[in-house]
Amino acid sequence: MYSKILVPVVFDPDHTPDAALEVARAIAADGARVTILHVIEELPSYAARYVSGEFIEKSREDVMTRLDQIAAMVPGGEAMVVTGHSARTILEWADTHGNDCIIVSSHKPGVQDYFLGGTAARVVRYAQCAVHVVR
Repeated sequence: MYSKILVPVVFDPDHTPDAALEVARAIAADGARVTILHVIEELPSYAARYVSGEFIEKSREDVMTRLDQIAAMVPGGEAMVVTGHSARTILEWADTHGNDCIIVSSHKPGVQDYFLGGTAARVVRYAQCAVHVVR
């Protein structure tokens, strides 16, 4: 059983957090903290100037609302939104906050994943804690 579980989520039609949340509920110790984390990718500087701060803030609020709904589905659930590179930020979060398990969803890899590696592959490769991959 784990006491500090990290469940990164992405809002994509191909990825739903349901299976990862089910695993989190199954492996969480009594009183465990389950962090539902969404990483907003940083905008490149050439694109950032075309997006208003108001739009970015509204998007962040919308994401947080959805995350709060997801976190409410898990005992000890809490929602967090951060900005950064997805794999790197997930790994840094887990290290900084002492997570003992990351539950990451994966999709069937495409050609680009074989060359570049997907987020789930990077998390599995570099995490300093247990990682459960859900498909």
